[in-house]
Amino acid sequence: MKTATKNVKKPAPKTAKTAPKKATPKAAPKVEPKVEPKKTMPLVDPRIAEKAKALDAAVAKLATPGLKATRKEAPKAEPKPSAKPEPKKARKMGALDAAAIVLADAGKPMRSKELIAEMAKRGLWTSPGGKTPEATLYAAILREIGAKGAAARFARAGKGEFASTKKGGA
Repeated sequence: MKTATKNVKKPAPKTAKTAPKKATPKAAPKVEPKVEPKKTMPLVDPRIAEKAKALDAAVAKLATPGLKATRKEAPKAEPKPSAKPEPKKARKMGALDAAAIVLADAGKPMRSKELIAEMAKRGLWTSPGGKTPEATLYAAILREIGAKGAAARFARAGKGEFASTKKGGA
């Protein structure tokens, strides 16, 4: 025996998509508030502007006609005489200065390692503890040659060798 199930609709499961919508009350039409034109903000605080005007008026009142307002410099304070004038500290000689002296006295091209040894022997300059002072000196001499060009105290005499451009001590 057959049952008549073909024409019967099964109720659909209630999900968010198929759930009936609840009636929502109609909202009252929106009334937009009147918008006033924006006031432009002054670039300077009004209190500061008032003070500036008052200051300008005071300066104009004090100014002599025909003269420009100038700022007076404070008188320089005289140094107090001390009992002992302090001697100026002698500036330590740098590696480049010492290398220029050694090269000028040698009169022949030298390598940076030879320059470092000669500077230490004469007591002109010693490395403050660096591992490769000859590489530092080499780079500094090349920098001076590149920056000063013909006015440099050094000239390249060959690969890794430098000569002095001046004769006799520098």
